[in-house]
Amino acid sequence: MRIACTALLLALALAGSDGYPPPPATAAPASTQQEAIARVGDVTMRASVMQTAALSPAVAQQYGITRDDRTVMLLVTVRQGPEAQEVSLPATITAHVTDLRGNRKALTMRELRSGDLLDYVGTVEVSLPDTLRFDVEIVREGGARSTMQFSRDFYPR
Repeated sequence: MRIACTALLLALALAGSDGYPPPPATAAPASTQQEAIARVGDVTMRASVMQTAALSPAVAQQYGITRDDRTVMLLVTVRQGPEAQEVSLPATITAHVTDLRGNRKALTMRELRSGDLLDYVGTVEVSLPDTLRFDVEIVREGGARSTMQFSRDFYPR
């Protein structure tokens, strides 16, 4: 009886398929995996990281950053309001990065203004391949504090 039930379950599982198990789910593209988002009320904080070699020459020049595989850029934005109507909020950003060897470095974050938008950017050198853990503290005007912690993998391109 047990064998018959097992055979029936297997037949049902394979019904409507080609007899092979489905392929494993694929991970989202790296570009979508590189952003961390935190929300507090109507305030959205985003932190994204990328190797600066992936920046266009124009953006690298605008940010004052050298394009290089071994340089990783952290970009933090603080916005308030509904999507597509958000306004930038000033904040103080403190960021640290820790590599797989346990080396911890403070990132010097600086303001970048483009019209009405205000962003914060910092860079760190990395030995490839490596996994970096980012610890970000965001203090908005008025003293509201938020923290973000996330890890990202970096490889030679």
